[in-house]
Amino acid sequence: MGYSDARAFCPDLQSRPVDVRADGRFLHMLARWAKRYCPWVGLDGNDGLLLDITGSAHLFGGEAALLDIMRRGLKRAGVRARLGLADTRGAAWALAHFGAGIAETGETQTHIASLPVAALRLEEKTCVTLQRLGVRSIADLVALPRATLTRRFGPEVLLRLDQALGRCPEEISPLREPPHYGVRISLPEPIGLGSDVMAATERLLERLCDKLKAQQTGVRVLQLTLQRVDQSNRQVELHLARPLRDAARILPLFERGVADVDAGYGIDRIRLEAVQVETLPVEQIGHAGAGQGNRLDDLLTRLGNRIGLENIQRFLPADSHIPERSHIIAPVAYSTAEGAWITLRPRPLRLFPPEAIKGHGSRPPARFRWRRMSLTTGRVTGPERIAPEWWMADENWRSGVRDYWKVDTRQGWRLWLFYTPQNPGWFVQGEFA
Repeated sequence: MGYSDARAFCPDLQSRPVDVRADGRFLHMLARWAKRYCPWVGLDGNDGLLLDITGSAHLFGGEAALLDIMRRGLKRAGVRARLGLADTRGAAWALAHFGAGIAETGETQTHIASLPVAALRLEEKTCVTLQRLGVRSIADLVALPRATLTRRFGPEVLLRLDQALGRCPEEISPLREPPHYGVRISLPEPIGLGSDVMAATERLLERLCDKLKAQQTGVRVLQLTLQRVDQSNRQVELHLARPLRDAARILPLFERGVADVDAGYGIDRIRLEAVQVETLPVEQIGHAGAGQGNRLDDLLTRLGNRIGLENIQRFLPADSHIPERSHIIAPVAYSTAEGAWITLRPRPLRLFPPEAIKGHGSRPPARFRWRRMSLTTGRVTGPERIAPEWWMADENWRSGVRDYWKVDTRQGWRLWLFYTPQNPGWFVQGEFA
């Protein structure tokens, strides 16, 4: 029914926008949590889990004790859940949604007989038709002739009934394990030369990149673990500016880290793991390729592993007409330049805090002193009036609007000046190239 109609029946009813992705992530998180009770865990639609506890219930003191442990664990986490346990998937679903408790072995039909026909996972249209015919419970449905049900409703009703009673098998599809991006190699003899370590790393990289290519992902953080014969480990961590799965490009980036490793009495085992991966679908490239962009990314990676990727930054345009707020600073490795920087009026190459100068009137002064220099005004362009953003609390713009002028001085300086009409005064805020 509509929300307004539902509020008429339940005045305290509240609604929130649905977040399907967040719900899916939460359900997968619950599935990982449920693997502590059994290894066979699957999803049941968008709001349920299926567990095959065959052979694991005795580890927790029996079926009843297992359900009690799960219920307490969910309650501590603030999750309200309905639990049902039976010999078949259909009967367990019926108990979880329309009943409660456990159906003992061989007593499945007895426990679900009193439940409504909707507990058989039938379509709503079929359930309404059965109720109009007087078939309200599963017991009423079992009592009807099977041939009659098939002629009237087709094979779906009998299929769901047989699945619930165990006459027709129904499997549980467990969740797929997430791909593991790790490879290793054991060496017959310890090695210590950097060239030997790089040769082994190349073999591992090729295997790892094949896995990444199969999953259409790229690696952002790689960890190379070198195990010495004295059982101590040395690690080389590589942070990439862009997701990659090209072994030929990644391998040279390890040279500096491998050269700094002390091999001791030798290295007998090497492990390479992709610590952080990102989606990297296959892309169609042009006839010229992407060599220039690749070289820039490799340069950023080399610099970033020395000074930190977050310390290599770029300017990005921001949605604001205030000069100080027209850009943001973001790390190059974690941002993307989106086209050209579009402005209605030219902006200075350098911006700095406003510096006061002496001047009278609303036009730029003919002569003024700035930074201990006497300057003479040549050509002027303007004014460009910029109003403050009233929704932002900025003390620097409390004086009101500003009239900006582009001033070319006879001494060669090209400055950006502004005038404040509310509190008359002249300021220099930028310098053009």
